[in-house]
Amino acid sequence: MLIATGDFMGVSKTSACRLVRKISAAIASLRPQYINMYRDNGEMEKAAEDFYGISSFPRVIRSIDCTLIKIESPGGEDAEIFHSRKGFFALTVQTVSDSNPKIKNLAARNLKREFEDNRYGRYILIGDSGYAIEPFIMTKLQHTRTAAENLYNESIIRTRNVVERKLERRFLVLSLGMRLRLPTVMNIIIAMAILHNIAVDMNDNFPEEWLEDDENVNEVEDNVNNRG
Repeated sequence: MLIATGDFMGVSKTSACRLVRKISAAIASLRPQYINMYRDNGEMEKAAEDFYGISSFPRVIRSIDCTLIKIESPGGEDAEIFHSRKGFFALTVQTVSDSNPKIKNLAARNLKREFEDNRYGRYILIGDSGYAIEPFIMTKLQHTRTAAENLYNESIIRTRNVVERKLERRFLVLSLGMRLRLPTVMNIIIAMAILHNIAVDMNDNFPEEWLEDDENVNEVEDNVNNRG
């Protein structure tokens, strides 16, 4: 990737690597401006209305999902931490997106505590069946028995925006993987999320084929205890 980029720009691979590192860090530094959750109840109410307009699923303010980004082994004593369940080294990237879909939270480590502390009131997240059902996270039912349960699953499938798959189509390197140092890879992922949000703001919409319902593709299935 760096060789191709260097050739396109008329610089060496070393220069391309240095430019990618510096520019991705500069863009990633804009994260507080472009990636953030809610400031007030009015914003949450508007988000819930937007999600409800998709398939009548109430109280949803964000869709949460997770994806694996391939990396080289970072080496050192902690390298095995990055050995994924699929047998390759990877960063686990969790994002929370709105109905546009813009990324509103990346690697949402503190989000669970914020919902448990009732920061978002009556509003909830929706996710795939890799997540356990909680008072603040609704997921698809594994087995349905009634028409109402089928309707629930239908609605949640239509409402979810799997933004990671769209990101991987917008930025191909995310699906191919990156052979760069870990801090650079992390900055690149954040930078791509920011550029994605800017593209959404500029109405640089996804092609229709990106928006097809692929709910069951690459869905995480880790035998989570779904208590729903």
